[in-house]
Amino acid sequence: MDKPAISWLEKSVENVKEQTAVSQEPAEFSIKTIILPLLAIIVGMIMVILDSTVVNVAIPNLVQYFETDLKTIQWTVTGYTLALSAVIPLAGWLTDRFGAKRVFLFTIAMFTLGSVLCSIAQSPEQLIIYRVIQGLGGGMVAPIGMAMVFRLAPPERRGSIMGMLGIPMLLAPALGPVLSGWFIESLSWHWIFLINLPIGIAAFILCIKFLPDTDRGRTPALDLLGMILAPIAFSMLAYGVSEGGTSWTSATTLTGVIVGGVALILFIIVELRHQNPLLELRVFKSSDFSRGIILAWVSQVALFGAMILIPLYLQQIKGYTALETGLILLPQALASGVGMPLGGRLFDKIGARPLAFVGLGIISGALFILSSITVETGLGLIITALVMMGLGMGLSMMPLNTHVLNAAPRKLVGRVTPLTAAAQQVVVSFAVAGLTGFLTSRIADNTTSTEPTAIVHGLVAGFNDTFFLAACIALFGCLLSLILRKPKPMPEEELQNGDKPDPAMMMGH
Repeated sequence: MDKPAISWLEKSVENVKEQTAVSQEPAEFSIKTIILPLLAIIVGMIMVILDSTVVNVAIPNLVQYFETDLKTIQWTVTGYTLALSAVIPLAGWLTDRFGAKRVFLFTIAMFTLGSVLCSIAQSPEQLIIYRVIQGLGGGMVAPIGMAMVFRLAPPERRGSIMGMLGIPMLLAPALGPVLSGWFIESLSWHWIFLINLPIGIAAFILCIKFLPDTDRGRTPALDLLGMILAPIAFSMLAYGVSEGGTSWTSATTLTGVIVGGVALILFIIVELRHQNPLLELRVFKSSDFSRGIILAWVSQVALFGAMILIPLYLQQIKGYTALETGLILLPQALASGVGMPLGGRLFDKIGARPLAFVGLGIISGALFILSSITVETGLGLIITALVMMGLGMGLSMMPLNTHVLNAAPRKLVGRVTPLTAAAQQVVVSFAVAGLTGFLTSRIADNTTSTEPTAIVHGLVAGFNDTFFLAACIALFGCLLSLILRKPKPMPEEELQNGDKPDPAMMMGH
C-alpha cells in the first residue's frame, strides 16, 4: 500500500474515533426534559404540605361546628401526624417492592380520598378517622417525590433542581393559613379539604402521563412486629399525655401511659434485634447524634406545640376572623423563609451550636412575650413575637437537622432520615396533645364563675400559662444547645448492605 493510501486510512480512522467520542459524550441536559415530571411531583407535594398548615386556623371553627371541645378536635392534628409517622419508614421498602411511580400514585389517590371524606365528616370521630386516612397517604408523598426528582436530575444539576422543591416548602406555610381563613370565611371549613380533590386529580393525571417507570430494588425483610408495635406505642402515649393535661393520676391517663410505655419498650427491643428494622435505633450509640436529636425534639415541642395555640388565641381571645388570623400568621412564615437560607450559610462557617443557641433564644423570648399578653395587647406586639418565632425557627431547625445527619455513623446514615422524619411527627403529636390538654386544664382552673368577665379572665390566664410552659421548654433547649459539639470526622466505613445513602431522602427532615 502506498503512503498516500496509508495516510488517508490513518485520517479516516482518526475521524471515526473523533465521531465515536463525540457520540459517546452525554447530550447537554435541558430542564425542559424533566419539567413535566417535576411539575407532577410538585403538584402532589404542595397539596400535602398545604394541608398540614390549613387545619390549625380551622380548629376554633371545627370546635364550634361539631359542638365539642378542644381536647377532642386536637386529635384531628394528632391522629394525622401519628399516621404520617407510621408510614414514613415504609416508603423505601414499598418503592423497592412495587416501584416508586406506582406507590406515589397510590399515596396521592389515598390522600385525595381522605380529603374528600374529611369534607363530608358528620362527627368529630369521623373527622379524626378520615384525617388518619389522609396521613397514611400523605406520609410518603414527600420522601418518594424527592427521591424521584433526585433520580431524574443529573448529578451536576441536582442542587439547583432539588432547590426547586424548596418553593412549595416555603410557599405552603405562608399560603396555607391565608387560604384556610379565606375558605372558612367565604365558604365553609369543608373547602379546606375539598379543594384537594381537583388538585389531587390533576396530580394523579400528570403523574400517570409524565412520571417515568422506575426499576424495583431488592426488597429486604419487612419488620412486621415493629409495624404493629409502633402505632400502639405512640398513639397510646399521645393519648396518655393528652389526658395528663387534666390529671396525671386518672385511669385514662395511666392506661395510655402504661400500655404505650410497655409497647414502646417492646418496640425498642424488636428494633435493636431486627436485621432490617423499621426505625434504625442503633444510631443512638453516637453521643453527638443523641444530643442533636434530643435538642431537635425539645425545640419541636416548644415551637409546633405553640403554633397550634396561636390561631386559637387570636380567634377566641382577640376576636379575629379566620382570614384575619391567616394574614396575621403570614409574617411568621416569611421570617422563617428569610432565616432558613441565612442559617444554612452560617452553618457551614460556625456550626450548629451558636445557631441553635441564638435561634432557640429568640423563640423562647417570643413565647415569653406571648405569655404576658392580654385582651388589650396591641397587634404590633403579637406580630413582633410571631416574626421572632419564624426567624428563630429558620435559624435553628435546618442547622440542627444537618448536624444530626453529620453526627450519624456513616454506615447508618442512609437510614437516619426515616428515623428523624417519623420521630418529628411523633414529637409534634405529643406536643399538640400535651399542650392542648394543659391549656384545657389551666382554663378550667382559672375560670372561677360563669360570668363573661370571669370566662375571659380564665381563657387569657390559661393561654398565658401554656405559652409560659412552651417558653420554658424553649429556654431549656437553648441551654441544652451548649452541649452540642462538632461531630468528629469518621473513617470511610463500609455502608450497610452496600447501599449508598440517598441525599434526596435526607431532605425530608
